[in-house]
Amino acid sequence: MTAGQQAGRSLAEWVDYIEAMHPQNIALGLDRIGVVKERLAIAFDCPVVIVGGTNGKGSTCMMLETIWRTSGYRVGQYTSPHIHRFNERIRMDGQMVADEELIRAFEAVEAVRGGVPLTFFEFTTLVAMKIFADARLDVVFFEVGLGGRFDAVNLLDADVAIVTNVAIDHVAFLGGTREKIGFEKAGIYRQGRTALYGEPDPPQSLLDHAAAIGADLKRYGQDYAGEMDGGIWHYRGPDGTTLWELPRPALYGDCQIANAATVLTAIHALRNRLPVYVEAIFEALPQVHLPGRFEVVGHDPLVIVDVAHNPHAAQALADNLGASPCKGRTLAVYGAMADKDINGVVSILKDQVDDWYVTDLPLPRAASAQALLAELLAAGVSRERITVCGDAEKALMDARKNASNDDRIIAFGSFWVVTGVTPA
Repeated sequence: MTAGQQAGRSLAEWVDYIEAMHPQNIALGLDRIGVVKERLAIAFDCPVVIVGGTNGKGSTCMMLETIWRTSGYRVGQYTSPHIHRFNERIRMDGQMVADEELIRAFEAVEAVRGGVPLTFFEFTTLVAMKIFADARLDVVFFEVGLGGRFDAVNLLDADVAIVTNVAIDHVAFLGGTREKIGFEKAGIYRQGRTALYGEPDPPQSLLDHAAAIGADLKRYGQDYAGEMDGGIWHYRGPDGTTLWELPRPALYGDCQIANAATVLTAIHALRNRLPVYVEAIFEALPQVHLPGRFEVVGHDPLVIVDVAHNPHAAQALADNLGASPCKGRTLAVYGAMADKDINGVVSILKDQVDDWYVTDLPLPRAASAQALLAELLAAGVSRERITVCGDAEKALMDARKNASNDDRIIAFGSFWVVTGVTPA
């Protein structure tokens, strides 16, 4: 693209352009993006936090943002994917970055890229880095896209690196065992820097890597913890710090307590550079909001959306459904990518769901509705309980028609399901 062609491009046109740039959607490695980052001379004077893990990354990032913003700091947050607008991926001070600023950053990256082919994620990561570095923020945090060791955000040396958990997902790229995946995710840890693991049972490979590089690893359940106590919870930090009677985060599920405790440990690790008053924590936790995570979007019948797309997330969804039973039936709108463990997800949720509405999704990587039908039949779900739909919006409409006010509908799986059933 020449300089003349770049001029006047809309954000949508830029997104289309970078989607077509690289022959693969995913091409792990840091060489290509590293060259372009160096040409852009991107550097940060503020603390950098990187958040990896199989699930819970978005919740963790949003809690970090809310607490630090409540404390008066200027923050930048980079997450993926988006639900409706590309701008959702890059936020400053709690707001999506405007089209005009994104376009300027796209132009800056393209101006120095030369012939380096970047994937969609690599290009957008550079855009986020450029915007945040130019804004001279107080703190920035980046969500890992895939794995950790070869992920684009790992170009940055994190002051605090968080791995929320390790479960089986993306096996074609990361391996088919927790040990292999744990090693990949531990790649974001750095020598002498704070490294956090947000579950009680880390893979040995993660522990070994942290020890080998000399990372300052803190583990949930051993070095820090959160303890539920009815509608409140208590935090214990790695140096004996305690916070009592904290409000629950405004995100559903007991798993959010581990995420919140990990967030408080990260904030504590940066206390000398970014001091946070206890009052800000109490104020911020009930305000945390993240679309698509056991989010209620409709009533009569109750409609819940959730981006649970792997067995680990499906178990959290099943736990949440079990903890909040309804009077009537549970109907599921389900769509998924073909490379996901569909059988594992179905096995966990089939006894929680009375009727299924499986849907096609508008991209080549998606499993067809017919493929989902076959998986449900193989899992022992009767054909009479399954409806095949052409898109998520139609699936939700059909589920609503067949639901009473006492029933509930859970639309889950791929982010594209949530996109399809919620307004832009």
